[in-house]
Amino acid sequence: MELFLKYPNEVQLELLHTLLETAKNTEFGKQYDFASIRNYETFKERIPIRTYEDIEPMIERSRHGIHNIYWPTPIKWFAKSSGTTNAKSKFIPVSQESLEDCHYAAGKDLLCMYLNNNENSKLFTGKSLRLGGSKELYKENGTSFGDLSAIIIDNMPFWAEFSSTPSNEISLMSDWETKMSAIISETILENVTSLAGVPSWMLVLLNQTLTTTGKDHLFEIWKNLEVYFHGGVSFEPYRDQYNAILPRTDFNYYEIYNASEGFFAIQDQNNSSELLLMLDYGIFYEFIPMETYETAPNRVIPLSEVEIGKNYAVVITTNAGLWRYKIGDTIRFTSIAPYRIKVSGRTKHHINAFGEELIIENAEEALRKTAKQTNAEIVDYTAAPIFMHQKEKGAHEWMIEFKTPPVDVHQFAQLLDTHLQAINSDYEAKRANNTTLNPLKINVARHHLFYDWLKQNDKLGGQHKIPRLSNSRKYLDELIAMNIPKATCVKKSFHERF
Repeated sequence: MELFLKYPNEVQLELLHTLLETAKNTEFGKQYDFASIRNYETFKERIPIRTYEDIEPMIERSRHGIHNIYWPTPIKWFAKSSGTTNAKSKFIPVSQESLEDCHYAAGKDLLCMYLNNNENSKLFTGKSLRLGGSKELYKENGTSFGDLSAIIIDNMPFWAEFSSTPSNEISLMSDWETKMSAIISETILENVTSLAGVPSWMLVLLNQTLTTTGKDHLFEIWKNLEVYFHGGVSFEPYRDQYNAILPRTDFNYYEIYNASEGFFAIQDQNNSSELLLMLDYGIFYEFIPMETYETAPNRVIPLSEVEIGKNYAVVITTNAGLWRYKIGDTIRFTSIAPYRIKVSGRTKHHINAFGEELIIENAEEALRKTAKQTNAEIVDYTAAPIFMHQKEKGAHEWMIEFKTPPVDVHQFAQLLDTHLQAINSDYEAKRANNTTLNPLKINVARHHLFYDWLKQNDKLGGQHKIPRLSNSRKYLDELIAMNIPKATCVKKSFHERF
């Protein structure tokens, strides 16, 4: 780490040359003549930026057992994308190199940084409660595919299971609800010192654990619990709920930024919201400034040209054979010495129906402030446009599921609208005097609405989620159609139902 902290751009360029040299005799390497590429500019000019749809034909050939297409070593595993609600799945190649030199290396580095910052840690006196994806590994044509977490667990050395709970057998169960019950039964008997998993699904598990045991908080079950390693979705909407069930000021939260495509960044300081970009995991980074995104042509820059505070789409070239691949995430640099980042959202998960360019980072900051002012707790949410019709102006429509609802939903909506305007000047301009946008509308979701939608669409567990923001009304309209009280709740009051 000290090497890339001191020479970040040199490490990245050396890595790019290593990747090109390694793959020069693959079909892809010969097509673009990797052997003759001597510098970044040639690499940039010769190889086009790609999306999953562009590389899918190569992926499908590789899944059928054909080797040396885009990476020289055989690709045996494919991570089935679990971060999207699209009906069509993505299958991301996972090479032996990316498994060892990226994902497993990141796990070791995460522990090293945590222990370096917390010298009195007793992390290894107990076990880590890990919550992976709810999919099995499926064998097909000599290759395997499944959630990345399942691939990682399935390939770990046998001794790694000794420091984790639940067992591999339970971790790889495919049915989420059966699996949750089995995890609780096994883990309440263990000395759990750390948690690891996606905040949304981990919260469901932990709340059910408290219900099962009749305890008020988690330290009554696991007295030595000291840290939660989380990633996959933003932690901010869940922070207050975690603080309520982990009511100790010395408890640590450590964020990671990983995906099926690779492990990108790790929180390297206690009590920080910034992540250190890891530059030696076999991933070469490029960035598209969001003000030029999907313009012709995209402006693409290397790490050495990024600026603090700007929003960038991430492009990666990896040791699993992804070449100049758009992963769909957006980040913002908070520091360039060293390179630290915050994940700001998804390139497709925003609302820009009226030129307001509302991103997830804006939405979650506004929701956090509004919830704090109204003493509300939010379980889940999504938002989409109300499109202009005839002379009627547009607006944003929200579906919010509360754990603790505000006393006055109308006031909550007004405050949320005010905070969004303060955070996003484009939204403020469209809302000024209702010139383009009317005040936002809030639908209060019934209890378990989002969970029921995910269950209906076979997306329980893992990193599945409904997009927070969307330019389409598809998800919102489906939720509205489902948002009727269940039979057992019909006669209950609003507060009883929540």
